[in-house]
Amino acid sequence: MATFMQRLTKMTLSTQIIIAMFIGIVFGYFFPTQGVALKVIGDMFIRGIKMIVVPLIFSCLVYGVAGTGDFKKLGRLGVKTLVWFEIATTGALLIGMGFVNIFQPGKGLNLVASGADAAVVSAASQRSINWLQFLMNMIPTNIVDAMARQDMLQIVVFSTIFGMATAAVAKEGESVAKLAENIAKIMFKFVAYVMKLAPIGIGAMMAYTVGKYGLRTLIPLMKLILTVYASLAFFVFTVLWAALAYFKISFWQVLKKVKEPFLIGFTTTTGEVAIPIAIKRLEEFGVPKHISSLVIPIGYTLNMDGSTLYISAAVVFIAQVYGIHLALAQQLSIILVLLLATKGIAAVPSGALVVIAGALATVGLPVEGLALIIGIDRILDMARSGCNMLGNCVASVLVAKWENVLGPGDAVVGTTEVAESKTKEVGV
Repeated sequence: MATFMQRLTKMTLSTQIIIAMFIGIVFGYFFPTQGVALKVIGDMFIRGIKMIVVPLIFSCLVYGVAGTGDFKKLGRLGVKTLVWFEIATTGALLIGMGFVNIFQPGKGLNLVASGADAAVVSAASQRSINWLQFLMNMIPTNIVDAMARQDMLQIVVFSTIFGMATAAVAKEGESVAKLAENIAKIMFKFVAYVMKLAPIGIGAMMAYTVGKYGLRTLIPLMKLILTVYASLAFFVFTVLWAALAYFKISFWQVLKKVKEPFLIGFTTTTGEVAIPIAIKRLEEFGVPKHISSLVIPIGYTLNMDGSTLYISAAVVFIAQVYGIHLALAQQLSIILVLLLATKGIAAVPSGALVVIAGALATVGLPVEGLALIIGIDRILDMARSGCNMLGNCVASVLVAKWENVLGPGDAVVGTTEVAESKTKEVGV
């Protein structure tokens, strides 16, 4: 036992997480009642990591914005970041719709919503997106209240403006920018303490998921699950890979470096909790901290690649379930709606359900079709959360390279170096 524990402690965090996932799945399958009871452990882990998200995002954004040095540079960074965000989300929308049209997972499926699911659907359908109100709600009336509610969109807006003001007051602002950087470092250490418990918390969450929903319940909707997972994988290995290849950056080296935050986002279905680790790993890769501290938090309001792809697939899936044919013009209108509606989705309670409900209403589809995907939403949420994290990490690398500030780190630049890099030891 002592030898096993020694070997376990020497494993990387990602290896421990994968082992914990497998143990959790097996335990939840054979002991479903006990697996469901472990939910409290998983919830405690998530609460433990979420309590530092707000101060971390605030300090990272203030440092990221103020650390750019001047408004001209900040404006250039912002434009390049937004350009990539739009390219990525448009690609995600097209791929999601393309896969669901090709494989047609909703064809022949006939399910009835339970009472509990119907209540969730009814609540989502009644909360339409009011764009005027949405724009107004971006501005917090009380930043303390916004932080207490963890309204990420309002926090991002306030932190960005605060960072700009910090940079504008020159010398007086240097101490504030340095304080923000130091707070971020403290938060990184805080997260390091909590993440030692990640395998236990994630294993408990997997045991709960399998114990609660079982494996059999996934079979009728397995085709949708496989379609979404396949389309997300296609997005990663085409759009993200092609973007990195264009700048002569090794996709595999990026993936290897950010595998821990990716796995955390995948298993917890909450990518924000892995932001500190992502920023640290990207810094090791050569991305300046002021860039990753700016791009990643903003990405979680404007660049939810996985969620965007999933939502587009879900809308067409529901149409297929009801035997409704969507013409090309209708699908294009859905894409235009989702290009706007998916922005700021992280700030909306049950954001995915609200956006799907709005898109369904746009083309006259039955909103109650949402009930069909609620039961498997947890499984689908794992994939899209992992993709969201990976997409924002890649965005940071691309912006750093675009700005010609991607340092050596562990980065492998140039196609001739990719083969040689496989023989080198890369720290995790």
